[in-house]
Amino acid sequence: MTTKAISVLAIAGALAMTAASDRIMAQNAPARAGTTLITLGTGGGPLPRADRAQSSNLLIVNGTLYLIDAGGGVTGRIVQSGNNFRKVGKIFITHVHSDHTAGLATLLVSQWEQQAEPTDIYGGGVEALVKGAIDYLTPNAEIRWAEGKKRPMTETFHAHDVEPGLVYQDANVKVTAVENTHFHFQPGTPPYGKYKSYSYRFETPDRVVFFTGDTGPSDAVVELAKGADLYVTETTSPEDVVDMYKKNDIWQAKTPAEQEGFLRHMHEEHVTPQDIGKMAAKAGVKAVVMSHIGPTIDPKDDYQRYVDEAKKYYSGPITLAKDLMKF
Repeated sequence: MTTKAISVLAIAGALAMTAASDRIMAQNAPARAGTTLITLGTGGGPLPRADRAQSSNLLIVNGTLYLIDAGGGVTGRIVQSGNNFRKVGKIFITHVHSDHTAGLATLLVSQWEQQAEPTDIYGGGVEALVKGAIDYLTPNAEIRWAEGKKRPMTETFHAHDVEPGLVYQDANVKVTAVENTHFHFQPGTPPYGKYKSYSYRFETPDRVVFFTGDTGPSDAVVELAKGADLYVTETTSPEDVVDMYKKNDIWQAKTPAEQEGFLRHMHEEHVTPQDIGKMAAKAGVKAVVMSHIGPTIDPKDDYQRYVDEAKKYYSGPITLAKDLMKF
């Protein structure tokens, strides 16, 4: 072996040792104190988009990870944020619509494959959701059994259907839920009383972070959000969504009854920028984060008009979130 080759190998070995040392130091580094919010996915609705993943937020409190919603793309976004998906031990689902849960099965199987510790999932209707995810993942788990992965998924993932009030508490967070106005089921229909949509208040040692989830105007949401440091809200323009659907021939494919039901849902069970401004002002929150942004026909839309409309009613700072923003 030449002197040059030996030198190259020595440099490569030194670099490898340095990288390994850096990884060990990172793993053993003390957890960062305080509370950080990362908006992992800021897209609203089930329509897949190139620029925004579906709804998900990561709250980091003294180094502990709490996930709020798990829309499509959530696992990749956690990795992109520089955090370890194996360390997400508590997941809070605002409601079980697909754009808030489509990434859950991928996250769970990724954790199971990589020997993560048990994970708890909280929300309304999540017991059925998690059971369905495990059923879907069972063929893979049975095949992996031959590779030595014999821990049942049912021992790894624990779902908890919750009621309004105190949902969870530990040394970092106190989580309180209120039922909002996103669901509107008629008595006697199959989903009536079966599913609930929640807004969550997270109280940490240094901040209060409130997540509306999807909701229409709601006095109960305003009351629970009072004084929050961050008010993370869905943001909807029914007109923009319908225009987008028409452009993509989705609207034309709906029956008249489906169109009527969709319009009622969008106007009564979501909040517009005007609604956001009014609710934030009533709650006296310190800052608003607009997320769950719906699609529009303009791919370069900056949505500034949403902020401008809300500012007519709320004088505090408003940020229109993008994926992987930190607060």
